[in-house]
Amino acid sequence: MLRAPTRGLRLATPLKSWLLRTDEPSVRYRVYRELLARPATDRAVVAARKSIGRSGWAAELLERQLPGGQWSTPTSRPRDMEGPKYIATRYILGLLADLGMDRSDARVARAARLYFDRMSGPRFNEMGGRDSEVCCTAGDVRLAMRLGFESDRRVTRSLEWLIAAQKRDGGWHCWPSKNGTLDCWQALAAFASIPDARRSPEMRRSIDRGLEFYLDRELMREKGPVYGPWLRTHYPVHYYYDVLVGLDVVTSLGAGSDRRLTKALDWLEGRRNADGSWNLDALHPDQEDDAYMAGMGTPYFSIGVEFPGRPSRWITITALQVLQRAGRL
Repeated sequence: MLRAPTRGLRLATPLKSWLLRTDEPSVRYRVYRELLARPATDRAVVAARKSIGRSGWAAELLERQLPGGQWSTPTSRPRDMEGPKYIATRYILGLLADLGMDRSDARVARAARLYFDRMSGPRFNEMGGRDSEVCCTAGDVRLAMRLGFESDRRVTRSLEWLIAAQKRDGGWHCWPSKNGTLDCWQALAAFASIPDARRSPEMRRSIDRGLEFYLDRELMREKGPVYGPWLRTHYPVHYYYDVLVGLDVVTSLGAGSDRRLTKALDWLEGRRNADGSWNLDALHPDQEDDAYMAGMGTPYFSIGVEFPGRPSRWITITALQVLQRAGRL
């Protein structure tokens, strides 16, 4: 659920022109709403919003949707919603939500209902009474909110389960563990997707504990040396963590002025190019040298991504939004 800032940024003309290129409506929509703070009724905003799914990256993804409503490879099981990784229905729905699509599009609504109904019990990602991983359940809550399924009963039940799954140190972990880990960011992101007015007292306490977990670790510090991929920018993110992901989540929850973000914010500002842009460092943490997609043509997970090592409009928008929330712009 997109939350527009109260005031727009003043962008240098070359940077603004680059971000507002006409080839990708999802980027234009994000720039208008998230950076320039234009209202939803603004003519340019409406035009960009209507174009999402008709042209550009989202349209490319929708062209690959199968007649049954799902996405998969020819060799995948026809009912499989989560595999193969990164190209199955669950992952494509995440990309479409990123790009600004929701259940108002019949194609997205059909795929979302198919996925949620097949992969859920009373909670999201609870099949046959078997508890799911925190990352899966939290990711589906966030996905449901972004796609417009906020009234689904499974949202409330899943949020209650996520509160109960929080570790004593305030973090979460996708695997059995006494302690949380920065990698398990999806739970805090799920809570961030809930409008403030709908957050229960228990949810607010869980958010506060989760923020402290991340802030105490400065978004990048756990036992041992810093994990290298955390210090790169990625898209698509799917369920992986990096420092920009952490900054986006905690600043969206109002923690942008906390001094413990100084190191992470300095890291982000230090990566800015002379023209005001940021590069995309990698397509995916575990895909750089993988032959997983060999022979499949354009990889699904790379649709909507500029080239690694080059300026990225998607990463630049996120970085600017983070710095604005933190009061550095």
